[in-house]
Amino acid sequence: MAIKTKCLVTGGGGFLGQAIVKLLIKRGSDVVSFSRHFHHELASMGVLQIQGDIADKTAVENACGGIDTVFHVAAKPGVWGPYDDYFKTNVIGTKNIVDACFTHNVSILIYTGSPSVVFNGADMEGLNESVPYSADFQACYPQTKAMAEQIVVNAAKKGLNAIILRPHLIWGPKDNHLVPRIIARAKQMVKVGNGKNLVDTIYIDNAADAHILAADSLKKKPELSGNIYFISQDQPVPLWDMVNDILKAAGLDPVKRSIPKKPACLIGYLFETIYKKFNIKAEPPITRFVAEELATSHWFDISAAKKDLGYAPKVSIKEGLVCLEDWLED
Repeated sequence: MAIKTKCLVTGGGGFLGQAIVKLLIKRGSDVVSFSRHFHHELASMGVLQIQGDIADKTAVENACGGIDTVFHVAAKPGVWGPYDDYFKTNVIGTKNIVDACFTHNVSILIYTGSPSVVFNGADMEGLNESVPYSADFQACYPQTKAMAEQIVVNAAKKGLNAIILRPHLIWGPKDNHLVPRIIARAKQMVKVGNGKNLVDTIYIDNAADAHILAADSLKKKPELSGNIYFISQDQPVPLWDMVNDILKAAGLDPVKRSIPKKPACLIGYLFETIYKKFNIKAEPPITRFVAEELATSHWFDISAAKKDLGYAPKVSIKEGLVCLEDWLED
């Protein structure tokens, strides 16, 4: 059953949000975007845009009026910054969305979570959704995203039909986070670890498709409410091969220098200490969280998403890299 009702996408002008908006419009849905800024691309698609801060309870409640399905994608990403900024957007913002869903009797909430909430600095290979949250968060992003997930889980226990998706390393054309970071740091980048660590990724179109499938599945099977699902390409790849493939798509040389994990983590700790002591706002060249992520394997079993949501990646990594190269050339 296709979604033909009115949908709200928070962060609709962002990388993932806009991909979800496009799919919804293609299906004939009435779409509203809620974000801080006006986006010309959304305007060209005829999307109603509401500007506001996700941490503003009144603005969020107004945006949810008359909405049937909410895709809560908006978040503050990144690995560095004041805790309060992350808490305000990721935790308070999610609480506002959940409260507004109850106020306006929204039928379905699909929340975009993150696999980083379970990352503990060690290799994570083939784990499923039963893996617990990290006991020692090294960054504000995973810490606040874990808190936000729990808000959604608790809301589901109180009667809100909600599903949490955890897409891993989204990439593709129009990426405004992962790909630009890799390209910007190409000349300074150093491999951390032995270079053999496998990771999950997910192409943007597949990530967006998973969100639509989750909403459709929840309409048919309300018993799925409260569930969490990892989603990916279902094809773990060596992290540094993927980095080099992205650099190749951008016409850049591969990363050749390397450093073991322990020294990289120590350097990250030193940078964090110095930046905090002198209140430096810029992101450090490396942090402990980044060093651990770059040196370890983190890929997950997506059997639950396949079984419950009917998810399967439609675009392969090879096909996605061709599309990314075309976009970067343009």
